[in-house]
Amino acid sequence: MEKITNITSQAWEILEDSIIYFYDRPIGTVAASDRDTPSLNYDQCFVRDFVPAALLFLIKDRPEIVRNFLTNTLKLQIKERQLDFLEPRRGLMPASFKVIHQGEDQYLQADFGDHAIGRVTPVDSCLWWIFLLRAYVKATEEISLAHSPEMQRGIRLIMELCLSARFDMYPTLLVPDGACMIDRRMGINGHPLEIQSLFYTALRCARELLLNNSENEKTHLAINSRLAPLLGHIRYHYWLDLARLNVIYRYKSEEYGENVLNQFNIYPESIPYAELSEWLPEDGGYLVGNLGPSKLDCRFFSVGNLMAIISSLASEKQADAILNTIERKWQDLIGFMPMKVCFPALKNRDWHLLTGCDPKNRPWSYHNGGNWPVLLWQLIAASLKNNRPEIGKQALEIAAKSLVRDEWAEYYDGKNGRLVGKEARKYQNWTVSGYLLAEALMTDSQYLSWISHEEL
Repeated sequence: MEKITNITSQAWEILEDSIIYFYDRPIGTVAASDRDTPSLNYDQCFVRDFVPAALLFLIKDRPEIVRNFLTNTLKLQIKERQLDFLEPRRGLMPASFKVIHQGEDQYLQADFGDHAIGRVTPVDSCLWWIFLLRAYVKATEEISLAHSPEMQRGIRLIMELCLSARFDMYPTLLVPDGACMIDRRMGINGHPLEIQSLFYTALRCARELLLNNSENEKTHLAINSRLAPLLGHIRYHYWLDLARLNVIYRYKSEEYGENVLNQFNIYPESIPYAELSEWLPEDGGYLVGNLGPSKLDCRFFSVGNLMAIISSLASEKQADAILNTIERKWQDLIGFMPMKVCFPALKNRDWHLLTGCDPKNRPWSYHNGGNWPVLLWQLIAASLKNNRPEIGKQALEIAAKSLVRDEWAEYYDGKNGRLVGKEARKYQNWTVSGYLLAEALMTDSQYLSWISHEEL
């Protein structure tokens, strides 16, 4: 107990030290407080990184920093239609921002991916922003903030961006590679599960927060029209267990017509049956990483599966099977640091072709099968929501053994997550806040209602 207390105390000191201020008002936290490494963009506040820290501040009854973050990032949102196709689209939220000082004046400099490595479009920022706004309202009961004209317009613009007319015929959201937590080339372009889980969550949150008035009528109609098809599409087409694997194994390809079984023309030869039939537990299953024409990405992506449980995108039976898979394949998915961002890693020719020979994403490193402590809070939230607290408790104990010793590293390398990442930053804010939030959720599961949704 004393060891856990010491870890918690140190973690809070690091988190407090990471807070950034705008005109003396707390507005967010820097990505990392590692002073021994060049800052690059780690001295900025990232929208997705700040989410677990923001939830912690709400738990500690310090809502002002979250309110300041929400209102100021809203001001950075693109509000007008851009004529230049190189400019961010209307409704987009920045990936990150930093406070710039010019004499006595200050302003916020936003990055919409135009400064990022690979010029990655931050598709998930606006989805996490809505998620956090709803959590703020749940925690503070300050619905007036969400109902303000500025917030209502901000939500509408995000929904307009996500629900706009497109060439795509699926209910899922089509995005480029690297548009989410996995922000480097990893072959996830198309309809990656992480974005679909966040998209579904954002639709649920927006429907809850938008007023029922004439101004929002079209947005409500669009949301309600999208939710059921998205839910059905993901639960059926993305689901993989042994029964489903047997169906896919016997697929016929090049079929034509509306009622064919192999609707996406998946070639059975492209599926690693031998590995999957050995790896999948009898009572397990999970949502695959991606789906599209002749494409079924059978990798296990943690954020997408865990957020699917938290948001009830996955059915209760599917959620239980996902947690069974995590429990039965503990060494593969959890190892010595919870937990793998994806499994298995891309290797050999796949690594060459899909990552572009990215040295940071070599097999079992970074986003290519690396272990990320920040995922601890989502793992615990998912396990609590499905009444499996023993999974979260065991994962928290594993993390507590190493985080202080390893100076709150950003990520871990190796097939079992035993090596501190070769390029990992120390004193990484979302490693710190992810651990503290996981601990808070395990202590009092009432906070789960701020971030989860029940079945429709």
